[in-house]
Amino acid sequence: MIIKSLELTDYRNYDQLTLSFDSGTNIFYGDNAQGKTNILEAIYIAATTKSHKGSRDSEIVRFGKNESHIRTLVEKEGLPTKVDMHLRSNASKSIAIDGKRIKKAAELMGLCKVIFFSPEDLNIVKNGPTYRRRFIDMELCQLDQFYLYNLNNYNKVLNRRNQVLKDIYFDNSLEDSLSIWDDQLVSYGSKIIERRKKFASELEEQIKDVHSKLSGGREEIKIIYEPSVNEDDFEQTLKTSLQRDKKSKMTNFGPHRDDFNFKVGDIDIRKFGSQGQQRTAALSLKLSEIDMMRKLSGDNPILLLDDVLSELDRKRQGFLLESIGDIQTFITCTGIDDFVNDRFVMNRVFYVENGNVRQMS
Repeated sequence: MIIKSLELTDYRNYDQLTLSFDSGTNIFYGDNAQGKTNILEAIYIAATTKSHKGSRDSEIVRFGKNESHIRTLVEKEGLPTKVDMHLRSNASKSIAIDGKRIKKAAELMGLCKVIFFSPEDLNIVKNGPTYRRRFIDMELCQLDQFYLYNLNNYNKVLNRRNQVLKDIYFDNSLEDSLSIWDDQLVSYGSKIIERRKKFASELEEQIKDVHSKLSGGREEIKIIYEPSVNEDDFEQTLKTSLQRDKKSKMTNFGPHRDDFNFKVGDIDIRKFGSQGQQRTAALSLKLSEIDMMRKLSGDNPILLLDDVLSELDRKRQGFLLESIGDIQTFITCTGIDDFVNDRFVMNRVFYVENGNVRQMS
């Protein structure tokens, strides 16, 4: 799977931009705040419908405009697929695949699998559980349509249940309607918990070898899934926690409160690991993500590296670059001297300055 081209209209700081890419490594260099990350973000949105930053569509549309346009040409096994996406300031996005509009954005997920790696990802281990859930969810949503379906529905039901909990404060008779949402929450949530358990086990098997190499064989890492509630106990827990939920006006138990633990030996490195241990675990996690995508989907993902190499020492840079192999890769950086002086292969190079992109090679 590769992305052949990208076209942007009124996207962030770009009024019009058309780029063609190499199937190997594509480098975007230039000073900070010139628009390099915006290109990677557009590719990510075209594949997943979401910004890696969590930005709303209205924040992406170029200032003074009402909508943005992203067009990508994707190729798999020699067959081209066109993805056409409109982001609107005051309405939901619309997406067409090969000229045919799709009804749900979820239909796009999995067509083009991408992995985004930024300096912020190096903090995924020490940051809050939201970041770790987001990592797992994005991985599984690209690999498993059933998981995507269950997660989308779970979040919708969760929002409705939370709204009822808020409304009960003013009208206690609404409490009887909670059972409708409880049944659905348990149904979707139990499937999410079950799939996360399986994935955590698969990921641990994948990450062990990677982490051992990165740590020079000195450490063995474990990934432990910490569900807020087990699937068999979910229904009863919702009942016993009702008073707490009513008081806090939110649902206190469920997959939306899950976490993942990383241990080296018996040490919980989220809390007690050194910065070096945490960053090594984070890099191991991202490298394992590449291997998992290959293994479970049978296809290479597209790798987006946003100024992350400057955050790694030469040893870790080497491990990352060795893992790229034949993957189409997009890299942003402030300068290319470090790459020129190293063994890095640059198939296509672009210079980015104030929303203008010039191909250098």
